[in-house]
Amino acid sequence: MKYWSTRGNAPVCDFETALLAGLAPDGGLYVPTQWPQFSPQDLSSLAGRPYSEVAARVLSKFAGDAFSEDLLRELAAKVYDRFDHNDTAPLVDLGDDQYILELFHGPTLAFKDFAMQILGALFDHALEKRGQRLTVLAATSGDTGAAAIEALAPCEHVEIVVLHPENRVTDVQRRMMTCVDKANVLNIAVQGSFDDCQAIVKDLFADQPFRQAQNLSGVNSINWGRLAAQTVYYFTALHALGGNRSASFSVPTGNFGDVFAGYAAKRMGAKINKLIVATNANDILHRAIASGDYSSRGVMKTTAPSMDIQIASNFERILFDAVNNDPERIRSMMAGFKADGQLQLSSDIIDFIKTDFLSCAVDDEMTLQEIARHFEKYGSLIDPHTSIGRVAAQRMISSGEVEGPMITLSTAHPAKFPDAVKTATGQTPALTPRHADLFERTEHMVVGPADTNRIKSMISEWSSAR
Repeated sequence: MKYWSTRGNAPVCDFETALLAGLAPDGGLYVPTQWPQFSPQDLSSLAGRPYSEVAARVLSKFAGDAFSEDLLRELAAKVYDRFDHNDTAPLVDLGDDQYILELFHGPTLAFKDFAMQILGALFDHALEKRGQRLTVLAATSGDTGAAAIEALAPCEHVEIVVLHPENRVTDVQRRMMTCVDKANVLNIAVQGSFDDCQAIVKDLFADQPFRQAQNLSGVNSINWGRLAAQTVYYFTALHALGGNRSASFSVPTGNFGDVFAGYAAKRMGAKINKLIVATNANDILHRAIASGDYSSRGVMKTTAPSMDIQIASNFERILFDAVNNDPERIRSMMAGFKADGQLQLSSDIIDFIKTDFLSCAVDDEMTLQEIARHFEKYGSLIDPHTSIGRVAAQRMISSGEVEGPMITLSTAHPAKFPDAVKTATGQTPALTPRHADLFERTEHMVVGPADTNRIKSMISEWSSAR
């Protein structure tokens, strides 16, 4: 398996190189030069297998010769044994051919654990083999940071720096990041939005002397390894559905990573009908898919902070497919967007995207109403992101735009967003036993401005002190 950059000015590389690099040297995103395939017989052979075995099989398609399937099976068994549910990613039947895929049974109660845990294991294995160390740099809108720290803090060959937007994540999300006291972890609260954090990360990756001096890598969903790992639960969900059926998926997303993983699974042979991009009021993805208006606006603070994003980095990957892998066209589009935050998609690109994707934007009022409705009807609590996915799913069913089974990805445990859930239902969701003392732990973080040079200095000073 080989990988190339969406911007065409980086060498073609193998899976291990793409994994350790995160972002391509030319600022582009790595994607496979060709999509690996599962035959119908291959897919049938995955039915009824433990999640870790399916993960090893799927990842082996992406890894090629970089990691053996036996090694992947060994690592995946250790990783997914840390999850709190026997099915790892259980599919819950709501009736009327509607389902929820619970992706919050990992160590930090969010879907990011599925990829981050296996990435940590792959990083440590590859770095030990190479005799190298990495500084992993991540921006987070709430969940990625906690998942990355949980997965990478134990790694012997990794330092991790996480940027999160100050006062724009929930207390639970923040404490899951900042209550880890490890010498190889630096948590920076940036005085700005997630988009500011993400822009700083991209700027630092583009700074080649700094990137080389720190041996930078990334674990945001710009890292292809993240998306490769997230394709797995699309396959297991379809098998849990049974009967060799196809389904549509409603995916709450702000950075387009989780839903692009579904697209990758579909390209590999998974029987997926439509992928619904469910956004909150920060609706750049909805506007892009509905009308071609991919323009950045000010980030609004919502009840679903993990999606408070107006620059969806992974959207470049679907654009690359839409322009028939033309890096020159991508470079031109991305340069224009970086210059003025505006990009109007051409009709051929819109048509290409709409072949697989639908979209829907959901405001805070509707988000809270759906949390309340779900609790009243099913007696269970859902978080705001899952609520947005459910609203989008039901709109698409009601409008007749999708038919057949509908699976909504439940991307976080409701206890990570207690204020929104309590406002909607009057119920305060309890943290799981492993996090019961979260608010008694000591926090460890520093505060920095939304300024690339200052953050760069803070990282350099911390690294030198180590």
